Amino acid sequence: MTAESDPAVSTQEGAGLDDATALRLLRDGALEVAGRLVEATNMTLYCSVRLGELVAACVYKPVRGERPLWDFPDGTLAAREVAAYEVAAATGWRIVPPTVYRDGPFGPGMVQLWIDTDPEADLISLVRGRTPALRRMAVFDAVVNNADRKGGHLLPLPDGHIYGVDHGVCFSVEDKLRTVLWQWRGKPLSREAVSVLVHLEGEIDRGRLGRRLRELLTQSEVEATWERVRRLIDAGTHPYPSEDWPAVPWPPI
Repeated sequence: MTAESDPAVSTQEGAGLDDATALRLLRDGALEVAGRLVEATNMTLYCSVRLGELVAACVYKPVRGERPLWDFPDGTLAAREVAAYEVAAATGWRIVPPTVYRDGPFGPGMVQLWIDTDPEADLISLVRGRTPALRRMAVFDAVVNNADRKGGHLLPLPDGHIYGVDHGVCFSVEDKLRTVLWQWRGKPLSREAVSVLVHLEGEIDRGRLGRRLRELLTQSEVEATWERVRRLIDAGTHPYPSEDWPAVPWPPI
């Protein structure tokens, strides 16, 4: 992504933060807007966040900058992004950068740690790959019912780790999975994935994750998330594309 201005915000300070420290910084730190990411559909602001000597770059998406959508309730995208982080954190896979819901210069919204990507990464080759990191992302997207997994929403790091971002159109009660990651459709889930899904099922049903999701989503959306996890466990395979919904988002990258 490119910023509207040329902000001199260093991102290196946030690179080595553990998630607990990053969340505290994002939640309690002072936000300063440095520029706007002009390629984003909704208002997406590039900021610095500072708490004492802690400083990092982050993305801030205020609710007031969300474009209305026909198939998602107005003003809910920021909360869905936070809900996606909560699910990702429960998997233990570090799929989504630390993300919080908080007030900011333009009102409440989502604030997420900025991630510097591998400048040598080829997104076309990446989305065609079959790495374990990408396969975990495919499982995660099936759980949260991601309606917009574009290649550009994948953030590859030099060490091979992959983060995913832009989860505002997740958690619909209807099947809306659209993704560029269909390499494993119909293939058996890995034992690791099954173990994580069993953990998620219990966490949504009677654990902290379920309580947290009910703060961010509707009850029917939380129940639908649990049901998707249950179906994945019962099927034991990666899902096939729906016949009632485009399988790949446009543009795919």
